[in-house]
Amino acid sequence: MATKKRSAPSRSQSSSRLSAGLLPWLGIAGLVILLDQLTKVTITRMFSYGESHPVTAFFNLVLVYNPGAAFSFLGSASGWQRYFFTGIGLAAAIFIVFLLKRHAGQRLFCTALALILGGALGNVTDRIAYGHVIDFIDIYVARWHWPAFNIADSAICIGAVLFVIDELRRVNK
Repeated sequence: MATKKRSAPSRSQSSSRLSAGLLPWLGIAGLVILLDQLTKVTITRMFSYGESHPVTAFFNLVLVYNPGAAFSFLGSASGWQRYFFTGIGLAAAIFIVFLLKRHAGQRLFCTALALILGGALGNVTDRIAYGHVIDFIDIYVARWHWPAFNIADSAICIGAVLFVIDELRRVNK
């Protein structure tokens, strides 16, 4: 019985398959960006800068701006940090897309990267458009307040936790 020999996929078929493997992850990142930007636009239209509204006994909505990085790191610098953190965010995004292409079949790893990608680009969008990141989630216990954050920051943190879980699972195999 003769069998038909399979030919190697053409370059266009190979890149099409690669793009199809990348699409779900870019879709997750896109959803994070969309949700992040929609919530920021809503808050900026409903609140004045510094205005705070209690939601629960441990959670407020508040409109604040962060010209720095996490926890307002370098927030009081002279303005160069806007371009610095924008560059870091864009470089991270390019590297993450590269990793997503190479590892598109690894679900937990790519979910983590997609969340981090969406969060990074959500905050880069703010830096480019406004010169600062819009934060509005204020979590607290008694008088201790966590620094205000946003949906993009939340996605980055969740992605980082998933990344650690993925690595621990890989190491324990």
